[in-house]
Amino acid sequence: MDATLVSAPRQRMTKEEKERAKAGEAASDIWPDDLSKAAQKDTDARWTVKYSKAKTTKEGEEDTGLVDISVPHFGYKNHVSIDRKWHFIRGETGTNAARYDGHELSSVLDETNSSKAVWADTRYRSARNEAWLKAQGYRSHIHRKKPRGKPMARHIRRGNATRSAIRSIGQTRAKARMTMANLSYNFRRLIFHERRQATA
Repeated sequence: MDATLVSAPRQRMTKEEKERAKAGEAASDIWPDDLSKAAQKDTDARWTVKYSKAKTTKEGEEDTGLVDISVPHFGYKNHVSIDRKWHFIRGETGTNAARYDGHELSSVLDETNSSKAVWADTRYRSARNEAWLKAQGYRSHIHRKKPRGKPMARHIRRGNATRSAIRSIGQTRAKARMTMANLSYNFRRLIFHERRQATA
C-alpha cells in the first residue's frame, strides 16, 4: 500500500473564501453571482506537508550532517494497493492531500487478493489498523515507527529494512505511472477528436 501526492493549481481566494471552502461549501455557493469563476475554482484540494526524515546511521542514530525536510503540497492523494506478484493495482481511492494515509487502509485492500500479507510504511501503523487487519485475517508487515527521542532497536531496524526491500519496485512503478499518464493523454485526445468529428 502507498499514497501518491497529486498536485493541483494553487487557488487565489480571499481569507473568507478559503474558510468557506474548508468548511465544505460548494464553489457555486461561494461565488453565486459568477458561475464562470466558480467553475474554475477547486474547493476540494487541500494543503499538506510532506516530511522527509534525516537518514540514520547503522547504529540507528541520526546523522548530524543531515536534516529533516518538510515540503508544502497542495492538491490530492491517490491511495492504492498493489499485489506483490504481478504489481497490478487492486484497490484505489482518491482524497484531498490532507487526508491521513492510515485512514484509507481498509478502503483500498482487496479481499479477493490471493495474499493476506499487507506491506506499508509507518503512516499505516496504528493500534486501530492492526486490530482491524487481524480481525479480517490479514498479516501485518507494516513498518514500525522509531521511538521518539530514542534510537531504534536493531531488530526493528533490520525488520524495516527487509520490508522496504519487498515494498520497493523502483523503476517498475515509475514506468507504470508514466505509461498510465501517457495513456490518459491519448484517451483525452481521442475523445476530443471524436467530439469534433461528431459536431462537424
